[in-house]
This record gives sequence, C-alpha cells and structure tokens, in this order.
Amino acid sequence: MERARQPAGTVDEDCVAIRHVLVVDDSRLQRRILIASLRKWGFRVSEAESGAAAMRICRATPPDLVLSDWMMPGMTGLEFCREFRAMKRDTYGYFILLTSKSEKDEIAHGLDAGADDFLTKPVNAGELRARIAAGERILRMERELTRQKRLVESTLAELRTLYDSLDSDLLEAKKLQQSLVAERHRDFGAAEVSLLLRSSGHVGGDLVGMYPINKSRIGLYGIDVSGHGVSSALMTARLAGYLSASNPAQNLALSGDAEGGFTPRPPSETMEMLNHLILSEMETEHYFTMLLADVDLASGRVAICQAGHPSPAVQRADGGTEVIGAGGLPVGLIPGAAYDEFETCLRPGDRILISSDGVVECAGRDDALLGDAGLMRILDDLRQTSGMACLESLVWKLAEFAGTDSFADDVSAALLEFKPFPPIG
Repeated sequence: MERARQPAGTVDEDCVAIRHVLVVDDSRLQRRILIASLRKWGFRVSEAESGAAAMRICRATPPDLVLSDWMMPGMTGLEFCREFRAMKRDTYGYFILLTSKSEKDEIAHGLDAGADDFLTKPVNAGELRARIAAGERILRMERELTRQKRLVESTLAELRTLYDSLDSDLLEAKKLQQSLVAERHRDFGAAEVSLLLRSSGHVGGDLVGMYPINKSRIGLYGIDVSGHGVSSALMTARLAGYLSASNPAQNLALSGDAEGGFTPRPPSETMEMLNHLILSEMETEHYFTMLLADVDLASGRVAICQAGHPSPAVQRADGGTEVIGAGGLPVGLIPGAAYDEFETCLRPGDRILISSDGVVECAGRDDALLGDAGLMRILDDLRQTSGMACLESLVWKLAEFAGTDSFADDVSAALLEFKPFPPIG
C-alpha cells in the first residue's frame, strides 16, 4: 500500500485521494479506536455519533471516505448511506459499512444502498488499511477521470470559441467572395448575361464573370479552382483581379489600342498567360479549369478557349441543344501548355450556358451523374425560362435530381442569351 511507505502522521498531498475521513458510530469507544489508527496514518478525521449528525458534517465538509456502523439508533448506517449517495457533490465519496453481518442478502442490501465495501467488527487495523488503500485507488482513478473530463470540457469550450470565431470569419469571407460577382445580370442590348455562384461550403473555388470590351464585344468566363475552402477561394479572388471588369488596364484578356481603348486578346493567348503566371509567380499547389469566351454582339460570333472546364451547352431558338468543345488542359499543370480555340455562332433567340462540374457531375439519388445529357434535358425543360429565373430553376432541378439542396460541390454558371427578333408589325 502506497501510504504504508509514508512516515507516520504524514500525507503525500500529490498522490493521495483520501484526506478527510468521517467515522460514524454510536459507540464512543469504537470511534476512538478507529480515529486513533486513522490519525496515526495521517488522515484528517471527523466523527459523528448518529446518521443525522453525520449528514450535517457531509453537507458542510464532504469527506473523501466514510466509515459507518450499520446498526445505529435512529438513522441506520444503511439509511445514512442512501442519503449520502443522494447528496450532490463534485467528487465521489467512498463508503465503507462496518457490520457484524455476513449473510449474502444483507451484503446485497448494503451494495444496493450505495456502499462500496464492508468491514466486519471488530475491525482489524491491517484489514482497515488495506480497504482504505483499495478505496484510494478507486478514488484516484475517479478523480483522474474527472480531471481529464474537465480538461476535455475546457478544450471543447476553447474549440467552440475558436470555431465560432472562424465561422464568423468564414461568413464574412463568403460575403466577400460573393461580392466578386457583384453584378449578377446585365443587359448589353443585343444580349443579356446572367451569373450564378453557389458555394457548397462557406467559401469555394468557383468563379464566373463578365466584362465589357467595347460597344460590341464582351468577355465571359467560368473558373473552377482545385480543392475547396479558404485557399481555393483566395485563388479565385486573385484570378478575379486578372479578369477585372472595373479596371480594364489590369485585365489580362485585354490589350490597349492606339485610340486609348481596349481590344480583346485571343482567348487562347490569355489562357497561356494565366498558365505562365500560375506556374512562375504563384507559390501554390492549386490549378484550375476555365472557359473563356470572346463574344461579338454584332455578329453573334463566340470565340472560346476551353481549359479542362466542362463543355458549354448551346440552346438554339428552336429548342435544340448541343454540347460543344473538346476539353483541353487545366491551367497551372504543365509549363508552356498550348490552348486551342473553337467558335460557335449565336443567332437571335440562341443562348449558351457555361457551367462548372458541380452541375454535370451532380450525383442523383442512385449515385448516377447528371452528365451532359441530363443538363440538356434540364435546358429543354427550361427553354421558356430566361435570365436569373432560368439559373435559379437550374439549381432547383439539380436539387430535385440529387434529392437535396446541399450539393457536394460548388455550382456556378454563366448564361448568355441573345435576344430574339422583335415580332413583325
């Protein structure tokens, strides 16, 4: 027993779990015999001659261990034990009943009342020390568990505070990211552009945008940065600056002309410039897919460069839909990568949808992906719906297909719609 190695009358404050012992017995002689041994072993001892008096002591200064006689006038040791157990306290108290009873049924009653151990009277000093040592081991484990529980609760409280702070920061980051698409709809005269950006988490790696070039030309793009979360969102913010609509001089897709205006670079050239910037100037492991379109509003010609982004869907005025483009390499993977362009021509009433893989790779209830065919079916269903209403309906259709509106990936789209011919007469 650990306490046996301590000098008589001393208690190792760092290792003991039992300091205060309460002795309860209606016999003054029995109390004196027990108290003499307990004080010799270094315990602080209180005494009571009845269960009622013992409860008053327990409420004032809860003991670590109770030695109580079973048979006492008034409140018996068994009744005292039940009240002791019902008392609210921060730590567990060990309870030993002193009894001359040895029948199994009586022992069972004692355990049921909450007693931890039993000692037969007259009490043998060596056996008492051994039972106290057993109780101390249990209390030490209980108090270590309590200490660890408090540590866990404290750590969880700190984590909750940190999470709340982080959650607040992420909400602000979401507002800032959404502000990158400040203008969700714009009428350019011959055509209208609508933009959708919906992150699967607080922030995401998708970005869509548009920028005017001159009176008859506009630029349109969709971007999907690898990964999710804050680092991807920071990359989209950087890319938004390279394709600025408010500051054409900083827009990589534009070059100045002799008259002080701007002309569009070929989309493939812009893509190569972005690839070089990512690999040479940004210390990042991210790459991104992108689709960049140069739209001539006067002729309906659309020059497109596709860098690993999902193929755009073109819906004609008569309702027919096709997916165009061959894919291409993502930006930021291979130094010196070359990018190809292709063209399509949009006539009055035609429209083109540029969407992220969060649309075509949306998983249905059976885990099958929507795919290009599913997207074309949705566009066919929405052929009479235009503008932002069409994009909002697209999200609703995706939620219906997936069985949830909590998508696993970011969903973004840019919709360019050429206005139909005005009715004759």
